[in-house]
Amino acid sequence: MTVRKSAPDIQRKHAHRSIAELTGDAFLSGDGEQVWIEVIRKMDEVYNDLLEYEVALETKNAALEESQQFIVSVLATMSDILLVCTRSGAIEEVNQALLDFTGKSEAELQGTAVFALFADEASREQAKVFFTQHAGESLHDHELQLRAVNGAAIPVSLNFKPRFSSAGKLVGVVITGRPVGELRRAYHALRQAHDDLKRTQQQLLHSEKMSSLGRLVAGVAHELNNPISFVLGNVHAMRRYVRRLHQYIEEVHAGASTAELQLLREGLRIDRILEDMPLLLEGTIEGAERTRDIVDGLKRFSAADRDENLEFNLVDVIERAVHWVTKATLPRFQVKLDLPKHLPILGSAGQMQQVIMNLVQNAHDATLGSTSPHLEIKARTEESDQRLVVEFLDNGTGIALDDLPKIFDPFYTTKSIGKGTGLGLAISYGIVERHGGSLSVANRPEGGTVFAISLPRIRASA
Repeated sequence: MTVRKSAPDIQRKHAHRSIAELTGDAFLSGDGEQVWIEVIRKMDEVYNDLLEYEVALETKNAALEESQQFIVSVLATMSDILLVCTRSGAIEEVNQALLDFTGKSEAELQGTAVFALFADEASREQAKVFFTQHAGESLHDHELQLRAVNGAAIPVSLNFKPRFSSAGKLVGVVITGRPVGELRRAYHALRQAHDDLKRTQQQLLHSEKMSSLGRLVAGVAHELNNPISFVLGNVHAMRRYVRRLHQYIEEVHAGASTAELQLLREGLRIDRILEDMPLLLEGTIEGAERTRDIVDGLKRFSAADRDENLEFNLVDVIERAVHWVTKATLPRFQVKLDLPKHLPILGSAGQMQQVIMNLVQNAHDATLGSTSPHLEIKARTEESDQRLVVEFLDNGTGIALDDLPKIFDPFYTTKSIGKGTGLGLAISYGIVERHGGSLSVANRPEGGTVFAISLPRIRASA
């Protein structure tokens, strides 16, 4: 058996030889004092080398022990089962999760065949196929039956990973896995969390829509007041006309003479009533239809139409949104529209109306300090007429540079408490994204802000 000498032994041998050579030469030359000084210097060098080597060795040992302890702690805390096997399937290493799962000790498992852990013959055969036909390959989420501590066959999702030596030679296999029941529970919890998130998002969307609708109550009430008042006035006029017609018809049935009926007809102004009735009826119908259109618009705006995907004209949505918002804003706030007649897109008209109303309302709030607050809305096409861009340009104070990157973050607002939730722009951003578009913001060089909505355009229906 060959004994391999360590580095300190070799260094010590070289030192002894150097000392012997020096002392031998000294005895021959007779220069003893100088030689012994050289001997002491050499001994110091060797001693320093030994100390440095020992320190380096202790440092490496400490690092090795720390790494080993880290690996042991990781294996002990893993919830997934882990086995390290040889190429033939003999178990070399296991973790605590596998010991708990099987109810066996590490000593009982080491050296045994991994195939004995499977609960049925079909699972054992599939595992053997991996060790033979698929050696050197990786398999993921392979469901096999393992025998648990209580004797039950438990389905486990296993991952097989080959293990190679530093020379690239296949030396074994690493197997990890988790009981399928745990995966199903985790998936169920994830799905529940996703459903809760969707419900919360829908509630926030509806809440913001109701908040926007609440700001427009005064304007909508004024909008409804006009046609309703018109209808009510016409109904009162027709009620008076009905009384006169009823009086005249009663005289006709009573057998009044022609002269008497003529005098009564002139006194009751029956001819004027007959001329006025068609106009009253047409006005009443027009007022009722106008009221119906306003109510339908409110219903479309407040409805939960997240999945609606219909073709509509964005220009009509913009005009309606501007009309509603400006009914509840200061009279001096002016909105200029520079739009074509048709901007056909696909999606939800109600959701896009919410976006437009939010941008117009924000422009009004941003220009309150201006002497002549105004907003210009214009549209253009780009990318070979495949996309349309609608820009909202106000002459407000603009947005601080620090706020620009965060302006679409949920609950982020530059308004004072009670003036905004910080959800309007975040929800608007999400709505535009769901329509295949983008919402951006920038400060204008001449002052103010420009919001730009980019949407995919479709050809107008024939």
